[in-house]
Amino acid sequence: MGITSWTRAATAVRRRAANAPARASWLWTTMRRSSTRGAAKGGERAGARVLVVDDDASILDTVTAILSAEGYQVVAANSGEQAMTLLRSWHPTLVLLDMRMPIMDGWAVARAMREGGSKVPIVVMTAAENARRWADEIGAAGHLAKPFGLDELLRCIEEHGSARKPN
Repeated sequence: MGITSWTRAATAVRRRAANAPARASWLWTTMRRSSTRGAAKGGERAGARVLVVDDDASILDTVTAILSAEGYQVVAANSGEQAMTLLRSWHPTLVLLDMRMPIMDGWAVARAMREGGSKVPIVVMTAAENARRWADEIGAAGHLAKPFGLDELLRCIEEHGSARKPN
């Protein structure tokens, strides 16, 4: 993807999150630095369906815009409850899951997924120092420690979000 596409994605997200805290600035910097991405992967990526779950609107919008611009099918959930509804209706092939959310946190989402028989891989997204331990606790396929870079995000999605049949 060329720099023009990244600029458009960043502009769209900035408009939506104009009043949001600048907590996702770590990703903006990475987006600006990345000037070339392979458009050829769009066909491969189109089969991957990524559910992004985070209660921070700036992070949710940024990650969603980046993955969409990269050719992935992406749906966003701003709560654990919304994530569970989308899991039943949209059938993702990967869930990017924030652990610290009000009411229904990441642990509760993961438990409900497993109790419901879901085999959809989960990647934990958290700013906590113990991201790996939390991922292990819920049986996640991987983790992304915030702040993560664009290349790290895409590498994780490519590794864990293949277009396998969702459950």
